[in-house]
Amino acid sequence: MSSAPGGAAGMRSLPSWGPLQENHASVAPRHLREIFADDPGRGERLVAEAAGLRLDYSKNRVDDETLGLLVTLAGEAGLRERTEAMFSGERINVTEDRSVLHVALRMPRGRSLIVDGRDVVADVHEVLDRMAAFSRSVRDGEWTGHTGKRIRNIINIGIGGSDLGPVMAYRALRHYSDRDLTVRFVSNVDATDFVEKTRDLDPAETLFVIASKTFTTLETMTNARTAREWSLATLGEEAAVARHFVAVSTNAEEVAGFGIDTDNMFGFWDWVGGRYSMDSAIGLSTMIAIGPERFAEMLAGFHAIDEHFRTEPYERNLPALMGLLNVWYAELFGAETVAVLPYEQYLERFPAYLQQLTMESNGKHVRLDGAAVDYATGPIFWGEPGTNGQHSFYQLIHQGTHLIPCDLIFFARGLNPLGDHHDLLVANVFAQAEALAFGKTADEVRAEGVPDRLVPHKTFEGNRPTNVLMAERLDPETLGKLVALYEHSVFTQGTIWGIDSFDQWGVELGKTLAKRIVPELQATTDPELGHDSSTNALIRAYRRRRG
Repeated sequence: MSSAPGGAAGMRSLPSWGPLQENHASVAPRHLREIFADDPGRGERLVAEAAGLRLDYSKNRVDDETLGLLVTLAGEAGLRERTEAMFSGERINVTEDRSVLHVALRMPRGRSLIVDGRDVVADVHEVLDRMAAFSRSVRDGEWTGHTGKRIRNIINIGIGGSDLGPVMAYRALRHYSDRDLTVRFVSNVDATDFVEKTRDLDPAETLFVIASKTFTTLETMTNARTAREWSLATLGEEAAVARHFVAVSTNAEEVAGFGIDTDNMFGFWDWVGGRYSMDSAIGLSTMIAIGPERFAEMLAGFHAIDEHFRTEPYERNLPALMGLLNVWYAELFGAETVAVLPYEQYLERFPAYLQQLTMESNGKHVRLDGAAVDYATGPIFWGEPGTNGQHSFYQLIHQGTHLIPCDLIFFARGLNPLGDHHDLLVANVFAQAEALAFGKTADEVRAEGVPDRLVPHKTFEGNRPTNVLMAERLDPETLGKLVALYEHSVFTQGTIWGIDSFDQWGVELGKTLAKRIVPELQATTDPELGHDSSTNALIRAYRRRRG
């Protein structure tokens, strides 16, 4: 089976592209008011459900022909074949010659997947078992610090995928966490991040989880060394490091050199991309916070959507439908962004997590064969929890000049019942989706007695598309489903565009240049600078002001 998608030759060369353009020409001028009037049953028909998630995509600017053509496009791009290639361990990350097997991180115990002569599922569960044993020892108080005090503070030090996933998951699942543990996350090399996260903590009660595959990541290791100095300033003895630091890494030599017992090093594999790693050993801080049993529930949620995506026809396939709709708006409507709007405070970091997942994956300017794309890829993802965003940026979504497709996420049951709060929250979800779709005409505004001079200002054009995604409640299993939903949506988009969604060369150049500039900033005498005139002037100005 070939792992190269049909879209690798260019999305616009696929047979259904021309008919899609023709369909867009007929659909684009139509308003959702008209579309619903002509098809009043679409609100019940254009709904897909799987594994407890319900996706209402009826308020999208599509008709049945659009959806049929998008499904055909997925077939022409080889989405089914590329999906099987991913699940079977083929090296679909072509620029790094790697398999892409985050799906193996949540395969049940007893499943087998042989890649390069190893059963990767067995390897995954060996690490999960070690993580579970360690997490229980911390949660139960068996693991103590150097002075014999119980560990009460967990600080995860990482960056990128080693931070965004764990911090999102911890905040999303805080309702289920051990509230006797203080769990914090340090990622920014800005000293303020470390200082503020540790200022009220006792080093004797603090455990650091250092998350870096290579154990050489500049920001992570700078913060890790600072954490080591902070700990030893109070604990004194070098032997204390082994009781207050553990590593999520594959570099045993560097881990041991830092002073961490390699028995407390939890590894992962090169077939796990950072932005797909929150359910690997990178999730150790999450597991300590919520417990191994809850972590296992989260993995089961991931796996449920994996199986749905792998087997369900695309007409009823939630990740595929969401991915195809994103392609539709990016390519045919010129939409440059997607807003993800969770009506659940615990999901406050979910949009930020999706920013890395989506934009690091599909922010690519060349196809798999290295040829430049001649179409848009990787829309910008952004968002905030509702209802806060309604009093911030929704104005632009409703009445601005940009078309911004929105994903509205909500839950039928709130985790903290309090008066009528939850009904008011959900009412806002439905109201926003309705207002965005149908708006308010000038005649409707005049009928309310609004003066003519204000009518243009109070008219809502509408015709703004939304997906409305509902689940019963936010729990570990549901969180796993939501993350997997977007993972496979991203994969669907990348396959249509014919790009490699699993490398990230774009992050390398800035890091390389930063390593060159650091010694120029720290030199005791004026260094000879070889940058452009702007960068040279900035370095000199910084050195003067820093003194």
